[in-house]
Amino acid sequence: MLSRPYSPFSLWGEFDRLQREMNRLFNQAGWLRPAPCFPAVNIWANEEGQVVTAELPGVKMEDLDISVVNDALAISGKRETAEPAGGGKYHRQERECGDFSRTISLPYPVDADKVEAVLEQGVLRITLPRAEADKPRKITVKSAA
Repeated sequence: MLSRPYSPFSLWGEFDRLQREMNRLFNQAGWLRPAPCFPAVNIWANEEGQVVTAELPGVKMEDLDISVVNDALAISGKRETAEPAGGGKYHRQERECGDFSRTISLPYPVDADKVEAVLEQGVLRITLPRAEADKPRKITVKSAA
């Protein structure tokens, strides 16, 4: 009977295979997926400023609080629980309700006095102009002669 000699490399290969298989099983079951952040946001930035959009269906303007401190944007508020129509009971409820808070680091300082926010059809759009002192400056090169 032939058998392969013990090798620490083949043992580690088996551990790697076991790790991959366990990760696959947990991912299929959904156990190790990160919790979703609310609200979901998109951020665009260029040299002039940044635009942040956040999905906030069912949130009223008066229930929102937006602030900018240094290079961080804070969005907080609440979404009321919707009662089922006709006195029914929920069969499935996936939309989160209650208080929420989200702080987002911005890539550079903004001019807080010029920040604008608009809530339209459940999408919050925040325009954050870049602070003048932080904008890149073009330097003119002069000849020494």
